[in-house]
Amino acid sequence: MNWTVFRRMASAVVIAGVLSGVALTGVQQLQVSKIILQAEVYEQAAEQHEHSHEHAAAPESATAATTAPSAEMPAASTSAAVAEHEHEHGGDEWEPANGVERTGYTVLANVSMAVGFALMLVAAIAVSGRQVGWRSGLLWGVAGYLVFFVAPSLGLPPEVPGTMAAPLHARQLWWVMTAGLTAGGLGLIVYARAWWWKLAGAVLLVVPHLIGAPQPEMHGGAAPAELAQAFIHATAIANAFFWLVLGGLTGFFYKKFA
Repeated sequence: MNWTVFRRMASAVVIAGVLSGVALTGVQQLQVSKIILQAEVYEQAAEQHEHSHEHAAAPESATAATTAPSAEMPAASTSAAVAEHEHEHGGDEWEPANGVERTGYTVLANVSMAVGFALMLVAAIAVSGRQVGWRSGLLWGVAGYLVFFVAPSLGLPPEVPGTMAAPLHARQLWWVMTAGLTAGGLGLIVYARAWWWKLAGAVLLVVPHLIGAPQPEMHGGAAPAELAQAFIHATAIANAFFWLVLGGLTGFFYKKFA
């Protein structure tokens, strides 16, 4: 592959990714973001309720300490404990402010993600050797939607803020495994000629779900179940729109430039 062809393919990736990321942000602002903001209200209320119980218990502990002094608990240790307690409640992570700032960071994140997925689509199209346009690009978009959203969501559905979840590392490993096996399985089913390879592809689709996604010790969250369910539906629609737009634009610009 010469430099000119690579540059044209890169142009298709960047343009399709930027346009798709901006389009996704627009859809999210219409429905998904509103649900997230509502869930954050419940999450903050739950945190304040928990902190109020902790602060209510603190004076009782302080009273017990002063009424029963001990030489084993010097004043320096008491100050250190208080400082540690204040650090635990005052060390909140930075978050962008709601409004323009938050929307701006969302656009940057969505565009970066879309460019990465567009690069994967272009690489897959190039490896397949098939001719592609915007119509066939839509099919590639459907494949991407199945691989990167539908299959992982069967075990790890989208979660609103405040939802109890398994450890992040375990969820990331299962997500990567599921996406990889789903992509391989679909590839074998579509492109393999021998029936046993197609059967192997079908097995790959099922393996991650037989293993099972990591689950939290307790299920539930701060937000009502109805809000969590609405978030799943809204996210599924937004991602379907995103992948169709990304697939169509990638196919269109791939044919135009490459």
